[in-house]
Amino acid sequence: MSDASIQPAFRVERSSVHGNGVFARRDIAPGERIVEYAGREITWEEAQIRAEIQGGPHNHTFFFSLANGNVIDGGDHGNEARFINHSCEPNCEAIEGEDGRIFIYALHDIKQDEELSYSYPLIYEGRHTPAIKKEFACRCGALNCTGTMLAPKPRKRKPKIKPQPFADLVPAAAAVQSPQPAALG
Repeated sequence: MSDASIQPAFRVERSSVHGNGVFARRDIAPGERIVEYAGREITWEEAQIRAEIQGGPHNHTFFFSLANGNVIDGGDHGNEARFINHSCEPNCEAIEGEDGRIFIYALHDIKQDEELSYSYPLIYEGRHTPAIKKEFACRCGALNCTGTMLAPKPRKRKPKIKPQPFADLVPAAAAVQSPQPAALG
């Protein structure tokens, strides 16, 4: 048995990105399954109630949305995976299995002491005001950092006016001259 199989892949400590972070205790290979994102599975409605009790949507960063519409609350019977910070240039990815369990996998080689991260654009249904954007500011430091952990809101597009064929070849109505009425007389 090798040291790598005995030694845990990660440790939790203070992060320069945000609060606590998860760091590689040893080198981690690409594709390696690092940890399960654990917690109690609850409905989205229950997650909204819990967020409100905690003081609003700004404190629900331990919620992980599932394909079935439910949420894993990493703050309720969760584990260290809840401390993995967001990055716009992540070294990990979260994958949901058919059974609804979430596992964190390495995207590429991760060196010992490197902070683990994955991209989790957060969905915030309210207005993205400057105050909200500040609450969800990204501090990952990546060259391609978007500055926010918020997922872009879907834009409501105005319906496009379909151009009429040959419309540019027909003079505008104001430019069309009608024959002058004959003088009565």
